[in-house]
Amino acid sequence: MNSNTTIYSTGVLAIIIVIGLVSEVGDTIASTGHDEARKLKELGEILPLEQIINKARQQYTGRILEVELEREDGRYIYELELLDDKGTVWELEFDAKSGELIKKRKDD
Repeated sequence: MNSNTTIYSTGVLAIIIVIGLVSEVGDTIASTGHDEARKLKELGEILPLEQIINKARQQYTGRILEVELEREDGRYIYELELLDDKGTVWELEFDAKSGELIKKRKDD
């Protein structure tokens, strides 16, 4: 197994572990490819998804339905869709580099 295969396998394993840790995550969709997201994390351009999920959990309880990593207006954004205990779906957007919650709205 060469080093590129090992790095890729480790990245895939990390993604599987994160998904396993947040078992409520339904369909995880990333607009940014997994390889690009891994490189961005390694370069310090984005925080690990697990940290963003922990920040969301500090403010909201419920089930995470979907996660996306997108590039908007020159910065990376984690977008989480969360179903709260009252049945309301929230869309939360976090700056992927700082972890700051930059937008929240009820999803219709």
